Amino acid sequence: QRRLVESGGALVQPGGSLRLSCAASGFNLEYYVIGWFRQAPGKEREGVSCISETTTYYADSVKGRFTISREYVKKAIDLQMNSLKPEDTAVYYCNKWGGAYLPWGRGTQVTVSS
Repeated sequence: QRRLVESGGALVQPGGSLRLSCAASGFNLEYYVIGWFRQAPGKEREGVSCISETTTYYADSVKGRFTISREYVKKAIDLQMNSLKPEDTAVYYCNKWGGAYLPWGRGTQVTVSS
């Protein structure tokens, strides 16, 4: 059974940093374009960033602050988040990018607050 597991979320102060990690079971992340999504309370889920074999994409709201990477040793897709803002508060998920989603994982909560 293919499953995605997100980790790394926490409560952090504005301006702080977090590193999220996306791991998979039942399939190999390397074969897919994988993205990070987030859903804030009362809002729709939005795409934040994705990574293919050769390229990356970032939403304007996170460009210059977030960095997505493939971590081949631990077989994960990481999202390094710097200069965090209160508006980054959301549950963060990873999944295939562009539709045909796999079952969504539980996500990981990121809360940016002083």
